[in-house]
Amino acid sequence: MDLQYYMRQYNGLFFALLLVPTPFSASAQSASDSLLQVASLQNCIQYAIKHQPAIQQALLDEEITERQISTKLADWYPQLNFNYNLQHNFQVPTTVFAGNTVKIGVNNTSTAQFAFTQTIFNKDVLLASRSAKDVRTRVKQLTSENKIDITINVTKAFYNVLVTQQQINLLNEDILRLERSLKDAYSQYQAGIVDKIDYKRATITLNNAKAQKRQNEELLKSRYANLRLQMGYPPAAELYVLYDSIKMEKDAFIDTAQPINYENRIEYQLLQTQKRLQQSNLSYNKWNFLPTLSAFGTYNLNFLNNEFAKLFNQNYPNSFAGLSLSFPIFQGTKRVQQVREAELELKRVEYDIISLKNAISADYTNAISSYKSAVNYYYILKDNLEIAKEVYNTIQLQYKSGVKTYLDVIIAETDLRTAQVNYTNALYEVVSSKLDVQKALGSVQY
Repeated sequence: MDLQYYMRQYNGLFFALLLVPTPFSASAQSASDSLLQVASLQNCIQYAIKHQPAIQQALLDEEITERQISTKLADWYPQLNFNYNLQHNFQVPTTVFAGNTVKIGVNNTSTAQFAFTQTIFNKDVLLASRSAKDVRTRVKQLTSENKIDITINVTKAFYNVLVTQQQINLLNEDILRLERSLKDAYSQYQAGIVDKIDYKRATITLNNAKAQKRQNEELLKSRYANLRLQMGYPPAAELYVLYDSIKMEKDAFIDTAQPINYENRIEYQLLQTQKRLQQSNLSYNKWNFLPTLSAFGTYNLNFLNNEFAKLFNQNYPNSFAGLSLSFPIFQGTKRVQQVREAELELKRVEYDIISLKNAISADYTNAISSYKSAVNYYYILKDNLEIAKEVYNTIQLQYKSGVKTYLDVIIAETDLRTAQVNYTNALYEVVSSKLDVQKALGSVQY
């Protein structure tokens, strides 16, 4: 096998890095409940969304919030209570009536009460009713924010694994070349064409490549561990990443002329929800000037008798119904101050929105600048790689013809390996910067 074969393999593998199914693809494989033995990027993301503890906690927060809303709204429903009292008087109460001392009551009493209340207007219940939708929206947006963060973290961890894995593949190819070079140098030494310096140098270079491969293999373990962490994957379970090599290189690039739409950012959506909740809070404080109105009704079963054994022989029931109106007339300007405080808090949220817009604009500018720089650097290093391959092939032929020394071969080999590594890192920078741009645009999908 010649160098051209390895370079073709190299190009195919590295272009595949650009074409890994990203979290922004329209179609995605559904993550299995079982462990992923071989995982695409989409499978890793879906697994993380389903198993990551942070996501599970966010989903629990949604359920907790739903129960809290239901608890608040339950006050709109009729309330029915039962009370029971059994009392024995050791001394019956005495009062004076028309100048005479008269005992009031009996020795034993038993009272059973059914009490009914219905809220007609109450500011606390009204607030819960009007803000329930926004409270639900906010907690779901927080879950979405967690999912976006998980998607980004898993994607970058996935690419890190790919880059390290690909560098190991490159070193394997490099080692094969160096082993052939060592064999050629040793053959020339045995033929008396060159001295032993050439094959000694070849041995040193080969050993360095093997040592670097070993370092990357250890690094790959740590990057797999980080990927498992971001996914919520069992630490001891096996995981092997898989990527598609069919897609074209252009899939790694995006339209850099896309305008910013603030509403696409989850942070902006959260602030808009927070603003609506603060507006509800302002209305709530204004409702302090309104009365509280409720209906009530009571039915009492009264049993009275001086003899305990005959206590339940006769019932003296009574019942009533009515309306309860409560209206605080003056509270030392407390209600006015609460309204002013709510207005200031609402104004503060509006300034938060302005500040966020400025931050999003700066974030996008930085992301798009980094992306353009990464793409430009990628094309430069791509050209360098082609040049390094051409130089290496030429010097290799010249060395075999006796025109160049083996030192020239080593230098060309080093330049080629450096170009390969730099090209690998440039590819990672392109896909990583693309992810940052999509985050800034609010177009991250999971």
